Amino acid sequence: MTFSKAHHPIWLFIILLGAVLGAWFHQAKVQQQGAPLETRSHIAQLEREGAADIENRRWIEAASAYDALEQLDPSSLVIAQGRRRIEAGLAEQHQHFAGHWYDQARSALEAGRWDEAEKAVDQVLEKFPADKESAGLLATIATARAAATRRATVAAAQNLLAERQWDAAIEAAKAILATHPDDPDAAALLAAAVAAKQQAAADLAKARDFFTQAAARDHGQYDPQALDWLHDASALAPEDAQISELLEKMAAYTRTIRVPGDFATPAEALASARPRDHVILGEGTWPGPLNVNVPIVLQGAGIDKTRVECPPDDGCSITLGPAASGSRVSGITFRHPSQTAAAQRFSAGLVRAASVTLLDCQFRDACGHGLAVIEGGKATATRCRFIANGWDGAAAMGADCVLEVRDSKASDNFEHGIETWDGAALVAVNNRCEANSRNGIHADNPRSATTVENNQLLDNREFGLVLDAAGSGQVHKNTASGNLLGGFVIRAASPIPVTGNQLHHNHGPGLSLEKGLNPAQFANNTLAANADQQVLTDVVFPPAATPTPDADAPVAPASGGDAP
Repeated sequence: MTFSKAHHPIWLFIILLGAVLGAWFHQAKVQQQGAPLETRSHIAQLEREGAADIENRRWIEAASAYDALEQLDPSSLVIAQGRRRIEAGLAEQHQHFAGHWYDQARSALEAGRWDEAEKAVDQVLEKFPADKESAGLLATIATARAAATRRATVAAAQNLLAERQWDAAIEAAKAILATHPDDPDAAALLAAAVAAKQQAAADLAKARDFFTQAAARDHGQYDPQALDWLHDASALAPEDAQISELLEKMAAYTRTIRVPGDFATPAEALASARPRDHVILGEGTWPGPLNVNVPIVLQGAGIDKTRVECPPDDGCSITLGPAASGSRVSGITFRHPSQTAAAQRFSAGLVRAASVTLLDCQFRDACGHGLAVIEGGKATATRCRFIANGWDGAAAMGADCVLEVRDSKASDNFEHGIETWDGAALVAVNNRCEANSRNGIHADNPRSATTVENNQLLDNREFGLVLDAAGSGQVHKNTASGNLLGGFVIRAASPIPVTGNQLHHNHGPGLSLEKGLNPAQFANNTLAANADQQVLTDVVFPPAATPTPDADAPVAPASGGDAP
């Protein structure tokens, strides 16, 4: 083999470097071999101890062994290899330990157990103070705790509003806004409380006017006009003792039937009732079903004191038939004490071809709807509750039916909070529809009016409002928040104004519009912080399936089908 002169220096350098390295390794080997036998034995022992400590995950002892080994044999390749194994073992231990406590923290976080979640993270920080993921998880826990506290504070303020404690509700809303100026729930609550206080003042003035007119007609005899004024006055100003006293006095001019006292059961009292009689039910649980077939006043001692119930197979707890038009029912809870899975189910309350007023009543735990209005019936429910019913909280179906619900609550029903379809008209004002298994409000009224105003549609499992069709009316100043699939669904067959609504913090789109609707027509609504997107356009929904009432059964049919 021949080399040019140009390559001689390079090869010379390589040969010299090899010679130097060989001499160094030889010298190290000579030094080690030349070391005393006792030192070599100690080195071997340290190597074995380091390896054993690593196998048994004794990281500190292993590190000490390799530190001692380095003092005796700095050139040992075992030292670097052992330290790498220690570092890998510590990282694995950190990962397993931290992963376990992170899982505990996240589970507690999802369950709302904030202190437990923080303690789990502290377990990691106590052992690994520099752990970076712990800081982020603690921040998440703090944010969730603050959000839950805010929700609880808002809920407490909303309860004050529901209890007509206007000033306390206003102060509570202001306190929230002082720390969370952009909170939409608190802002809406403040506006609602101020408006309610102003409305209460106006209602009181109107109630006093009714009272004055009724008092002028008090001649110790039954006077239906004066009683109507006093009933209206009492509904407008329920806390006014003077109005309540005069109402009780003038109501006594009619025949008053008391249960117990005059009759042992409500059914017996109703069987003997004449038009305009005043039937008073005392405290306790009374057997149903009750059938009202004359215009009367049926009054209980309050929804927490007077209950009427019957087995679900026996019928509705109360039925107001065609001849009961003009009846007024107040202060009673109607329910089923047990459940059934039958295809046809009775409601707790049924209005058939009658026009009735329901005040401060509760319809709950029914196998079917809480309240059903059929056969052209008209029901006005004010300050009522529709809770935990097997179908809708309140429902109306069929031409000429009217369901008017005001200042009421529909929650935890297994279908919709409030629903109308098949030609029934709907008026829903100042209600709270919350945590229903389907929608807060569902309306499918192509030939009738639909008015939905100032309602709170919260945390329903589908949408806050589904509007399939409407002949006239409006959807105005409602709030939809926290609903699982979204805020509002508007279909093309509902050409009524949808304005001034607050659609925020829903888990789906704030507003879903069927194909053919112009989004610009819905610009006068406030949408914020909704999941996915604020407005979903050109949606193609399947046809809504509306059932036909069973004419042979005095029971409301299953709820109508909505699009989504």
